[in-house]
Amino acid sequence: MNQTAIYLQEQQALVAQFDTTTLDVILEILEQARINHRHIFVFGNGGSASTASHFAADLGKNTVRSHMPRFQVTCLNDNMAIFSAYANDDGYESVFVEPLLSLSDPGDVAIAISASGNSPNVTRAVQAANERGIVTIGLAGMTGGKLSQLAQHSIVVPSQSYEHIEDAHLMLCHALVATLKQKYPAHTQ
Repeated sequence: MNQTAIYLQEQQALVAQFDTTTLDVILEILEQARINHRHIFVFGNGGSASTASHFAADLGKNTVRSHMPRFQVTCLNDNMAIFSAYANDDGYESVFVEPLLSLSDPGDVAIAISASGNSPNVTRAVQAANERGIVTIGLAGMTGGKLSQLAQHSIVVPSQSYEHIEDAHLMLCHALVATLKQKYPAHTQ
């Protein structure tokens, strides 16, 4: 068997382990945020930043329904001007927490994505979000790290492979969006 086939088999085995209970809770949090016009903030570093950006785009666009409120979603790693200003002036640990504190209100939702679960800028933002009364969700990998301990709701992908973790995180985000699309089909007249 070649390495590609092995990789795909490993990914299938990992996905088969998922407990969808927490995913259902996250889905309910997202639905309540939509109904109550709460803002959703998503963020991560590296590959997780790409996942955060992708999830924000899918959630913001692909779930639009004429008979329902739109999701108010912002990816905190997408604004390079503010991101780099905070990194340069206040340190890399501040790149998510400062914009989150500027833009959020209690009752909003913060979704942090980190393969290791230990990125200081991610965990610092989640800590501040908890203190502010923001609902916190963490997508982590490996053993969950600090993120799984800080987030009010977390899913840990139990793998040491960044590729497997990042693939799984994107699958989880797609599962949420696909479920919302199926649950609330486009309004027909």
